[in-house]
Amino acid sequence: MATITQDMRYRLSLIHYAEKYGVTKAAVKYKTNRQYIYRWKRRFDGSLESLRDHSRRPHHHPNQHTPEEIKLILNMRKRNPDAGLVIFWVKLMQRGYTRSITGLYRFLRKQGIMAVKPANPKYVAKPYEQMQYPGQRIQIDVKFVPSVCLVNEAKGQKFYQYTAIDEYSRWRFVEAFEEHSSYSSALFLEHLIKAFPCPIECVQTDNGQEFTKRFCSYGGSEKPTIFQVRLSEYGIRHKLIRPFTPRHNGKVERSHRKDNERFYATHTFYSFEDFSKQLTLYNRRDYNNFPMHPLNWKTPKQVLMDYLASM
Repeated sequence: MATITQDMRYRLSLIHYAEKYGVTKAAVKYKTNRQYIYRWKRRFDGSLESLRDHSRRPHHHPNQHTPEEIKLILNMRKRNPDAGLVIFWVKLMQRGYTRSITGLYRFLRKQGIMAVKPANPKYVAKPYEQMQYPGQRIQIDVKFVPSVCLVNEAKGQKFYQYTAIDEYSRWRFVEAFEEHSSYSSALFLEHLIKAFPCPIECVQTDNGQEFTKRFCSYGGSEKPTIFQVRLSEYGIRHKLIRPFTPRHNGKVERSHRKDNERFYATHTFYSFEDFSKQLTLYNRRDYNNFPMHPLNWKTPKQVLMDYLASM
């Protein structure tokens, strides 16, 4: 540090002046006492390093660990190399250790035997099944319209966006609703079947009550919802994702995130009819006609049309 170097140079100059003119004159000139000069003259061996301040840290402490305690700690650490501080302290207390956990922490840190927490095993995602043709599986989910987007007469109301995405072509169908219920889901399904140009084999949803009664608050029910009844009538298989795992419905979840960035962040709605019109226009212009990297920079509409043309 700069202050230490400055002190060392001061002492060197003091010693040289004392050797040339005497200790008394050096004490007067440097405004110090003779004992100070004699002490540094005895310590000086010709090198500047010998004039550095020694550590004032005590060599012993009245409350330091005893040899018996040190032996106990080292033996316990050999048997418990990965035990955390609290667990390790409790194990020592059960064997007669009486020090505080803070004192144990200082000792372990000084000795360099703190436990090293092993890294958690990394999550290895299972490869997602790739669809081979349109309609093989379609993801459906519901998005709550942000309340800040609702103004004038729409303020205080709740609007919902139903979204369906074909996993093969990323073609998307959306519709606005004033409630999210099993009836709305069934109505959306009928409109989806009419709008999608290919047969639908499977529909994948989360476990919301608008799709299933599997996890209702009153204990669940095996009775199918109106949505599930409509699926069975059309011969469409219903696949439910694992609870609390929205990434399994990742394509529709990702589209909802992009909706927040590209649509809801810049639009306001004055009524339900206004919201419905703007949503339909946005989906037709900015989603189904937007090139995507997973589709080799083709649009969802183009991929779907190319498949139909090849049949």
